[in-house]
Formats: sequence, C-alpha cells, structure tokens
Amino acid sequence: MTSVPEHEAVDIAQRLIRLDTSNFGDGTGPGERTAAEYVAELLSDVGYEPTIVESEPRRSTVLLRIPGREPGLGALVVHGHTDVVPAHAPDWRIDPFAGAIEEGMLWGRGAVDMKDMDGMMLAVVRDMARNGWQPRRDIILALFADEEAGGRKGSHWVVDNHPEIFEGATDAISEVGGYSVTIDGRRAYLVQTAEKGLHWIRLLARGTAGHGSLVNEDNAVTRLAGAVHRIGTYAWPVHLTHTVRALLDGVADLTGTTYDPEDQESIFRLIDSLGPTGAFVRATVMTGVNPTRLDAGYKANVVPGAASAALDMRCIPGTEEDAIATLKRLAGPGVEFEDINRDIGLEVPFDGEFVDAMVAALQAEDPGAAVLPYMLSAGTDNKALSRLGIRGYGFTPLLLPPEMDFAGMFHGVDERVPVDAIHFGVRTLTHLLRHG
Repeated sequence: MTSVPEHEAVDIAQRLIRLDTSNFGDGTGPGERTAAEYVAELLSDVGYEPTIVESEPRRSTVLLRIPGREPGLGALVVHGHTDVVPAHAPDWRIDPFAGAIEEGMLWGRGAVDMKDMDGMMLAVVRDMARNGWQPRRDIILALFADEEAGGRKGSHWVVDNHPEIFEGATDAISEVGGYSVTIDGRRAYLVQTAEKGLHWIRLLARGTAGHGSLVNEDNAVTRLAGAVHRIGTYAWPVHLTHTVRALLDGVADLTGTTYDPEDQESIFRLIDSLGPTGAFVRATVMTGVNPTRLDAGYKANVVPGAASAALDMRCIPGTEEDAIATLKRLAGPGVEFEDINRDIGLEVPFDGEFVDAMVAALQAEDPGAAVLPYMLSAGTDNKALSRLGIRGYGFTPLLLPPEMDFAGMFHGVDERVPVDAIHFGVRTLTHLLRHG
C-alpha cells in the first residue's frame, strides 16, 4: 500500500468497499467485524493500539485515542461508520462491491456514504504515526457499526456502555458536510451544523375481519389507506431554523438576489441556484413525512382484521411534539401509533474557534471560497454523541465537479466519488487536525 496519504486514502476506501458490510436493519447482514479487523490492522501496523468493541457478535466498532500537542484543549471526535445500505448489483453499471476506479471516480456502495471519509481519516492518522506529527487536540477516532439502521448497535451502544472513551471531548466531525457546491459561478462549501430529527413510526388500524363479498363498514385497510393518504399528501408549513436562514442568506449574497422568508416559492427559487445539491436543502425548510411500507391481509377475498403502515418522519429540530400531534390529527380515529425508531434533531452554532478552524482548512486548499452552514435532512452518529454534550459537525471535505448530483449518490445506484476529491479531503483534514 502506498504511503502517500492522498493515494493511501483511496486504497483504503477501495478495500473497505470490497468488504461487504451491508446493513439490512434486521440483523441478517454480515456485520462490520471484517471491516473492523481491517481497520484495526491498519492502525496497529503503524504503532497504535486500537480497541474493537461489539454490541453483539460481528457488530463491531473500532476506537482509538491519539494524544494532541495541547492536552488542555477539548478532544475532537473524528468518526465514521463502516456499514452501508444494501445494493442490488444488477441495477449498477459497475459491481457495487468491486471498489473500481473508472472515469476518475471511485465506484461502489459506500464510496460517499462513507468509506471515502473512512479512508481519509485512516490515511491521515497513519501519516501522523509514520511522520511523527501530532494533532493540536486529542483525537478520538471512532469507526462505528450500525449507523445505517440508527446506530443502536453502534454509536448509541458505545455512548451507553463506554462513555469514558469520549472523556473531555467537546467537538466531533463526520458526514455529511464540507463538500463544495457551485453557486452563480462561485464555489462554496457547506458545513453541516444541524440535523433533522428522525422518527420512524408504525401505524396500526384495526377493523372487523370477514368475507370479501360482504359489505364491511369497519374495514381496517380502508381506514389505514385514508390515514396514509392524508399524511402523505399533507403540505407541511415552512419553518426556517437559524442554520437554514444563515444558509439562505449566504446563497442570496453570493447570487446577488433576495428572497422572502415567508414565501415558499421565493425560498425554493433561491434553493434552485444550488443546482443538484438543492435536493438536500429543499428537504430542510420544513418537516417531511414519507409513507414507506404497507402490510395487510393474506388473501384477496378475506377482509383482514388489521392493517399497518410505516412512516419515515424527519422533523425540524424542536418541533417534534407538534409534528406528532399533526400526524395523529391527520390519521383520524381508530389508528394507533407505535415507535419503530426515534432520535433527536440537532442544531449547533456556526461560530467559535473550531468553526473558524474548519473554514481555515477549506480555504487553505481553496482560497477565496465561501463557507456556509446547512442542515442535513437525514441523521448521523452525531446524534448519539450529543448525549454526552459533544457538538457535532458534518465535515467530510470534498471538492466536487459543479455538475455532480452529490445528493443522488447517497443510497443511490452507481454511487461514486471523484478520486481527486478524496485527495483534496486528505489535505484539508490534515490541515484541520494540525491546526484545529
């Protein structure tokens, strides 16, 4: 393996992609153990002493603490996850687990979510060991299991069972932020400072079972279908948090335009200037709910006594209780709610010494670029770390082609990332850890 960190990061990411760590969310996948052993070997080879912990067999997380030059500063958690969502190979142009490089891109499941950043993190800390340089702050390196299913067997389990690992930590970086967008011909980088809340919900409607040929005015499927339709078509009101407002103000400044924060169409026109990344941002101006599963019955001529559906709700931080009340009103009587998975929304300030360090690291590699905060419509393992008072940021620095649909790469078919973007990320991350 090459020892140049930029190239080594790509090598590591390739090898991680070739290790199938698909997380189906039901315990049937291969787990992260093989990837964790590979990561631990990479760290041990240069003299570190990493620890592997498991929430259950093969659900493995790797942890390492690296002392900094200024131990009085709060430690920085640099974290990734080694699991990936499944991929259906026949849909892909290139085998999703081949880790191939074609057209200047690294292809494969996990190329952007997030084995590219895993490779960058590992290459940088290996370079520290080889060349004898220390980060400014203590670094707590964590490669978690189970992020793609909410982290209950990964980051949340580690926080619950090994909180001592994170003693003294004040800040954290991980996915999804620090990547470039092109706005009116000028490059800007979006640092993630907020995440929507996550709430997966099961709806259950009960009714009277019977023969399909008879009149049935207590039909569970009908009741559930009405609830799902009302919820799925509801127009949620615009709600701009501090983070989203700061992003929109920054975009307006870069484009020389104005927008009306009370007018949805005005907001969406401004977001469209972000190009493909607008899909990320559009989902952050309001709460959103998508019905994702339906289940009822066992035969076409039998009315079932119950029917269920699953919802994926992503809430604006701080509005969760109001959102649930709205869902229950829309569902109507006779529909029960059960939690499948629930996690908090986050919003941290876009100011202070560490934010200045992230901005400086990006601008060291791309002088004159703008750096703006944004909210992620999904979630990361920063949710778990926030329970320990750790401020979490999305900072996976990537310089991307203007035309690239980066949002579409996450969980998408033909997931890929430019090799040059990984090189950029390694240099930027090195700058941050040296000086931040």
